[in-house]
Amino acid sequence: MKEVQTPKDLNHVKTKMALGLTKRQLIFFAIAGCVGFPLYLALHKALPTDLSALVMMLAIFPFFFLAMYEKDGKPPEKILYDIYRHKFQSKGIRRYRSENIYEELENKEKIRKEIRELENKRNKGRTGKAGKEKPRKGKTVRK
Repeated sequence: MKEVQTPKDLNHVKTKMALGLTKRQLIFFAIAGCVGFPLYLALHKALPTDLSALVMMLAIFPFFFLAMYEKDGKPPEKILYDIYRHKFQSKGIRRYRSENIYEELENKEKIRKEIRELENKRNKGRTGKAGKEKPRKGKTVRK
């Protein structure tokens, strides 16, 4: 029995239509042919052959680029759209801000201390001397 290896992730496998090319590549190559061939025929009479062929290659290069280039699984128009969104639609530089949980704990402890001091002052004002604090659960009161 023959075994055939298949990739585990089939998202990156592209279906080939004809001549080992994807549908996207066939479309862009057809567009390049429709642009380049008439351009060459029009320039062939006015310019030398090598110069008209060079102009034709420069005219069809963007279509070949759109057909063949791919970065991180994205075609060029998606990459250009992402760059556009980043440059013009985003708010700009996003600064990293972290939350310091220790600072919050220190602030809570300061507030608790102030509350204890205020309670001590209030109790001192009522009885004439400092009132006894009731011990809290889990904490010992030092004198």
